[in-house]
Amino acid sequence: MTDITQPIDFNQQFNSAHLDWLESESIHILREVAAECNNPALLFSGGKDSIVVLHLALKAFKFNDSPNKLPFKIVHVDTGHNFPEVIAFRDKRLAEIGESLVIGSVEASIQKGTVRLRNPDTDSRNAAQAVTLLETIAEHQFDACIGGARRDEEKARAKERIFSFRDDFGQWDPKAQRPELWSIYNARIHKGENMRVFPISNWTEMDIWQYIAREGLELPPIYFAHERETFERQGLIVSVMPLTPPETDEERASVAKRVVRFRTVGDISCTSPVLSDADSIEKILEETAETTITERGATRLDDQTSEASMEKRKREGYF
Repeated sequence: MTDITQPIDFNQQFNSAHLDWLESESIHILREVAAECNNPALLFSGGKDSIVVLHLALKAFKFNDSPNKLPFKIVHVDTGHNFPEVIAFRDKRLAEIGESLVIGSVEASIQKGTVRLRNPDTDSRNAAQAVTLLETIAEHQFDACIGGARRDEEKARAKERIFSFRDDFGQWDPKAQRPELWSIYNARIHKGENMRVFPISNWTEMDIWQYIAREGLELPPIYFAHERETFERQGLIVSVMPLTPPETDEERASVAKRVVRFRTVGDISCTSPVLSDADSIEKILEETAETTITERGATRLDDQTSEASMEKRKREGYF
């Protein structure tokens, strides 16, 4: 794991007042969820955004190393196609804070027939997460799921409310969302309906990295530059792994060891690294300041299928 032993002193390098404001807003939202919802859950994948949300939850509810548990379950929808470094970090982090994990398994959904893929061993399971998430919500009767989505990630996310209403089929309808005036949130739902809550909606990728630096948060090592065998596909860099082998002569000819890092971590089959020598937080901050493409736009193969890929998945129940 990559550990920042000494948080960066942003007061000496930057004006971090905006981080204080964002942190305060997010903690307020988390406390609103705990106060208004009967059985909320926090979605934690081990990615940078969910790491920040978990850290904010600990600030909101665990004072002075209190032994009290968080007021919601921690949930991960496991596709079975996750990067091993991220799963190892997920388990390590939850052990550190003494919290248990509810796992929704896409593999279990495949075995019982609620998820059907043409080739279950190699097909992307990213979209199939929606089915498993809805099954996990129904099994545990969660009425709200807290996620780490941000509005700057993708245009469908930009339309998202902080308290995002989903109907009793788990579907998102942008025309059925509720106004959020003066930070007043409406979490009332009927039985079977659900809220998805995004406390870091107003954060940007740069905010996330600055906050990680300021707070000294530990991350999975694949967020930092490392050498990896990769090839080129559809203009993106793809890792050579059992789930993502080169398939064409052109792809096989492009196989080489490259210095890369991951800007986002998701399903192996749809997440690409980027060429980068950023092996420290400081370098990542410089790199992020210069980029003009969001991390999803630069690295997610599943978002390349159509202009409305994310919106379609959300209408099917994706978080």
